[in-house]
Amino acid sequence: MHFKHPEILYFLFLLIVPILVHLFQLRRFKTSYFTNVRFLKELAVQTRKSSKIKKRLLLTTRLLLLTCAIIAFAQPFFEAKDSKNATNEMYIILDNSFSMQAKGKKGELLKRAVQELLENTPETAQFSLLTNTENYWNTDIKSSKSALQNLKYSATPFELSSILAKVKAHKSAYKKDIVIITDAVGLSEKDTKNIDFEEKPYLIIPEAEQKNNISIDSVYINQTLENFYEIGVNLSAYGEDFKPVSTALYNQNKLIAKTIINFDAKKKKINFTIPKEAFHGYVSIEDNGLAYDNKLFFSISKNKKTNVISIGEPEKSNFLSRIYTPAEFNYNNYAIGSLDYNSLEKQNTIILNELAEIPQALQTTLKAFVAKGGNLVVIPSEKSSVSNFNSFLANFGKIQFNNLKTESKLITKINFDHPLFSGVFENKITNFQYPKTNSSFDISSPYPAVLSYEDQSTFVTAVQNPTAGITVFSAPINSSNSNFQQSPLIVPLFYKIAQNNQKTGVNALTIGNNQPYFVDVLLTKDAILEVKGTDDQFIPIQQILNNKVKLTFNDFPETAGNYSVFDKKEWVENLSFNYKRTESNLSQINTNVVSDFKTADTISTIFNTLQTERTDSQIWKWFVIFALLFLALEIAIIKFVK
Repeated sequence: MHFKHPEILYFLFLLIVPILVHLFQLRRFKTSYFTNVRFLKELAVQTRKSSKIKKRLLLTTRLLLLTCAIIAFAQPFFEAKDSKNATNEMYIILDNSFSMQAKGKKGELLKRAVQELLENTPETAQFSLLTNTENYWNTDIKSSKSALQNLKYSATPFELSSILAKVKAHKSAYKKDIVIITDAVGLSEKDTKNIDFEEKPYLIIPEAEQKNNISIDSVYINQTLENFYEIGVNLSAYGEDFKPVSTALYNQNKLIAKTIINFDAKKKKINFTIPKEAFHGYVSIEDNGLAYDNKLFFSISKNKKTNVISIGEPEKSNFLSRIYTPAEFNYNNYAIGSLDYNSLEKQNTIILNELAEIPQALQTTLKAFVAKGGNLVVIPSEKSSVSNFNSFLANFGKIQFNNLKTESKLITKINFDHPLFSGVFENKITNFQYPKTNSSFDISSPYPAVLSYEDQSTFVTAVQNPTAGITVFSAPINSSNSNFQQSPLIVPLFYKIAQNNQKTGVNALTIGNNQPYFVDVLLTKDAILEVKGTDDQFIPIQQILNNKVKLTFNDFPETAGNYSVFDKKEWVENLSFNYKRTESNLSQINTNVVSDFKTADTISTIFNTLQTERTDSQIWKWFVIFALLFLALEIAIIKFVK
């Protein structure tokens, strides 16, 4: 037992006062004589005995009364089990990612967690609240009530390691108690292995009752017909025993197609046929799982001709005019000597077809062209200068030419997963008429090959560039060196190269993906583009590049949907934004990470535990009660004991 004011215990010396009063009473008895002496003598003895008992009882109660009063003022207490952490600061980390939309026994996991915080957090408790996107430092439940009630689901994934880094960086003179409320979807061991706080964090994992979920993963143009687009939709199913799901396609919120899907496999693909016109809508499903991945917004721009130019000898470029037809392309060919450099910036794709050397002025122009989002194709000549080409290609990546080898090789391998071949083949082809080259350069490249030779060396590769496409061939493809021009591969390859990064396909951007987006618009120096949606609008980071504007969206917009780009009040282009599909699989919970935490069922359990373990047991109130009881006992003795 400990005392808050132990110096008051010195007043226990006052206990000697009632003892002295008891021993040195000033009252004396006088002797009186009566006729019946025997009877009065017995009465006197009896009275003297009862008086002595009463005085001793009064002395005892007064001593105990005074003792209890003095001890009560000294405020005794029993020290708490965990008293050394009584001054710890509390940090509550609340996961508000989309997986918390899942429903538990008492409703959506996030909403239930918020309700428990509001109901069970003591009003006097100080804490800091951190979510995926927001931080509220040194607050209390009254001050943060509005923020909790208005907390929305975030497109930003739950990254525990980065949030814990914020907590650690927050300067404080006290130790830290950390409470983490998350469904643990996607929580990996790397998020927990570097936890070096003095106290292990508390972990509350609300569990979803329904873990089945279906998500729309992607939308793309599967096939382009004369008057129609065939739209492909990829869906994923997580869980087991799915009921048929209704799928609908909307254009400008108008229903244009609907179908029912039976999930007999985890992955499903369906097709819709729509008119070959501009599209600005979404595809949606109805399931009992998460809501955020039930819609995928996308846009298709009105067909515009793609500008393509080839630089090289006309007789070696005739095959390109048969691919880039006037119906879809504005194609031109120029020899290096007659090239108009001013026309290059207006192109979408430039093909360097078997040049012996790339002049320095052209290198500078092409470097700026690629930086502005243009596509570049490099086809070497047998007479090409290796050092000249390598110096030029070093501006875009790590592709380098080595020595020319004069040996015949077959082109036998197609990289079906490469973006240049996505949607080209319905099935993977393993047996086709292999084209060949008679001579080729060895290429060193860290990037995946698009087409490969039989010896696994590279025939075509492409630089992984977020703003442009740089495609490099390892050999000339003129008719004297190769029969590639007669191969069925040449048309889809060059068609996709020209259309790369052009707005001829599905536009469905991902929120949080910082890949630049190029808008074909000519702006004045002080003009800015604004992106507007139904309920949201923002100004993205932008850079004017001649007849284009480079947009960077970062984490905007906050809400998925269909948006439009405006130059002041003039419409420029349609955009569509979607959430990342990283939260769709509700079963991706790693139970191994739980061992690194103290687990609890509810937030009230944690608060009760901390209250019990860190609060001293105050017992001075009991001494006050005993003092009052002894006072009442003293009064009763005086009144009723004779």
